[in-house]
Amino acid sequence: MASLSAIVLAGGQSSRMGRDKAMIMLQGVPLLRQVCSVALNCTTQVYVVTPWPERYQHILPEGCRVIREVPLPGETKSHGPLVGFAQGLAEIETDWVLLLACDLPQLRVKVLQDWATELEKTAPDAIALLPRQAQRWEPLCGFYRCQCLPLLMQFINEGGRSFQRWLAQHPVQELPVSDPQVLFNCNTPIDLERLIRSESFN
Repeated sequence: MASLSAIVLAGGQSSRMGRDKAMIMLQGVPLLRQVCSVALNCTTQVYVVTPWPERYQHILPEGCRVIREVPLPGETKSHGPLVGFAQGLAEIETDWVLLLACDLPQLRVKVLQDWATELEKTAPDAIALLPRQAQRWEPLCGFYRCQCLPLLMQFINEGGRSFQRWLAQHPVQELPVSDPQVLFNCNTPIDLERLIRSESFN
């Protein structure tokens, strides 16, 4: 098996939700902790990248490590998930990294474990193995080759901040997904209400 680590991004502003998505309780468990627990079933090396380590440290499962996301030189505001991913990726030494957003309540251990078996079959020139929906990659629920860091840093240094634009410049292999619900993002209060009412949480 290819060596694998995981990065969970918890640096968003949660503006559409109106409160911190990472701290939303589902079945008595903070959403960030739930996502980290799923990741820990795929690899023992799980990193949470966030500008606010103090906010989350106490809710993380044992074994998770925190990487503090810092502003880029000359910038003070949030710079989006691409830069957070790059800062986390700089700390990773495995062949592959599983990148996850902190707002994926429908993640399932078995699904991610099955996906991971596809890594060794991925084309050598592909920088990532990602799901695709509506002609767009799902960049925050998939796998990246860690050797893509120089390409990523070049894109960021040239002012790039969009995952889609970066991925469009390089070979990416599609990851088949049988149950699209796994990719569900809980972004708004309506999303959360629908989720709580769903069979998964009854």
